[in-house]
Amino acid sequence: MKKIIFFLLLCLAFSCAEEVIEKPENLIPEDKMKQIIYDLALFNSIKSTNPAALTKNNLAISTDFVFNKHDIDSVQFVQSDLYYASIPLKYQAIYEAVELRLEKEKGKYDDAREKRTDSIRNVNEKRRDSLKNANKTNYPADKQNNKK
Repeated sequence: MKKIIFFLLLCLAFSCAEEVIEKPENLIPEDKMKQIIYDLALFNSIKSTNPAALTKNNLAISTDFVFNKHDIDSVQFVQSDLYYASIPLKYQAIYEAVELRLEKEKGKYDDAREKRTDSIRNVNEKRRDSLKNANKTNYPADKQNNKK
């Protein structure tokens, strides 16, 4: 009985080590794959939130721009993506790295937006305060002019 269980575990171990999908000849390296997925995520978010920004910058509303930027074609990307997807831990690590980078970039833009909003708010408050002060100083003079 122990021999049968050992044999089954051994078979299971070797079957798990078997590659589900053969490694493509033109496999995109992991680091470059992270860059491509990051760019695709940005591109898709721009396309869904502000498509006018793409046409304004003469970018076609397609992923060809990203593929051309990284000097790959869609077939190469799909084959590499499929290969990495067949190795779940590696695939997850790639997407977690991209997500972390996106969150860092979002934090930078949120901080910049907050600083801009705060500076606009400060300018508006100063303007409002100066108008209040101007009205206080001008108001008594206007009252005296009306009495005459």
